[in-house]
Amino acid sequence: MEEELIAGKHSVAEALRAGRSINKIWIAEGTQQKQMQPILTEAKNRGVVVQTADKRKLDTLVPGIQHQGVVAQAAPYVYAEVEDLLAAAAAKDEDPFLLILDEIEDPHNLGSILRTADCTGVHGVIIPKRRSAQVNATVSKTSAGAAEYVPVARVTNLAQTMEKLKESGVWIAGTDVRAEGEIYETDVFKGPVALVIGNEGEGMGRLVREKCDVLIKLPMQGRINSLNASVAAGVVMYEVLRQRSGRK
Repeated sequence: MEEELIAGKHSVAEALRAGRSINKIWIAEGTQQKQMQPILTEAKNRGVVVQTADKRKLDTLVPGIQHQGVVAQAAPYVYAEVEDLLAAAAAKDEDPFLLILDEIEDPHNLGSILRTADCTGVHGVIIPKRRSAQVNATVSKTSAGAAEYVPVARVTNLAQTMEKLKESGVWIAGTDVRAEGEIYETDVFKGPVALVIGNEGEGMGRLVREKCDVLIKLPMQGRINSLNASVAAGVVMYEVLRQRSGRK
């Protein structure tokens, strides 16, 4: 089974704390010990091998990623099942709060969405197996370690998955710039809900859009009529949190 790499102080530290199976950690030579102390302490407690290496080796291991002087070699990321996400909500005695990402292709967007999802209490994220960013080192780094805590399920067919969620009592709310209702005008967020975030350029696909119970949009006052996918997702996630917490 292939191994994966995790880069960055927060990502590696959270992977250790979350119990991710880690085989080895490389720390760049010359890195201040104080900055890496939480990682070194956790690695020692877990019995994980820590080695020093030339920074250029780390650059080669995770090209294009700001690794901050630390890279971990870990077991492959384990995706969840959709049933696991519903079970996570039930275990907390909460209505399901899920995200469905319709072909989000930029791993930076996926990482940012996972970070906000963790902050807002999302029980899990659903992505398609094809034409979608997968959880990798870039996603982990961008999520600041949240990828270790927010379960992600991969499915073959989003439309079929949405139907099954409906059968479980989950309402599907799609974000669409052409929608008539705004996110502040709906009360669907207070119950079991799955938010659909569309592709960065094209939005939601036709079949996915048709499967939504309700379509909502963000109010726009300027000349630009759309937001970055991860920013839009964050705004809607916090509106769900606001409504569920009873804040005005």
